[in-house]
Amino acid sequence: WDLQGYYGGTTSKLWLKSEGEAALGEGVEDAEVQALWSKAVAPYWDLHVAVPQDLAGEADTHAVVGIQGLAPYLFEIDAALFLSQRGDLTARIEAELDQRITQRLILQPRLELSLAAQDNAARKVGARIDKVAAGLRLRYEIVPEFAPYVGIEQGWKLGGSARYARLAGEDPGVTSLVMGVRFWF
Repeated sequence: WDLQGYYGGTTSKLWLKSEGEAALGEGVEDAEVQALWSKAVAPYWDLHVAVPQDLAGEADTHAVVGIQGLAPYLFEIDAALFLSQRGDLTARIEAELDQRITQRLILQPRLELSLAAQDNAARKVGARIDKVAAGLRLRYEIVPEFAPYVGIEQGWKLGGSARYARLAGEDPGVTSLVMGVRFWF
């Protein structure tokens, strides 16, 4: 799941975000909840500051600084730097681009990159590039505020993270079918 919502005006907002992963018939592998204060710093760009909580696996609290906005050529970018209470430094960068096929049918390529400054054996995270995920989502806007989608995503654990996955008997590359609804009000 990937949920986002905000309350506030055009220059200052409170964002609520939650993100997680689970396989069918298995428990939650990864879950995170964030409450972020957001301040507009430039046209189309917001600075985010938060103290999110990881809920699955090793429960960690982080300090977060990030930026979210619309880059040239309409790329939506969400980048964040995380510092845990144990001193682990990680980063996540997400990018997506809406490609209109028709007025209602939209193809959305997505790319996510996770990085870590150091190895963390407890969380099975290797230093440098930890994970890469690339995917495509096909969305149909029944109305602009309500749009179901279906897609496919390929994820790879790299370097030390791939080694940790293999030692645990897991495949470092995973293909996922994603389905959901994008809505706003």
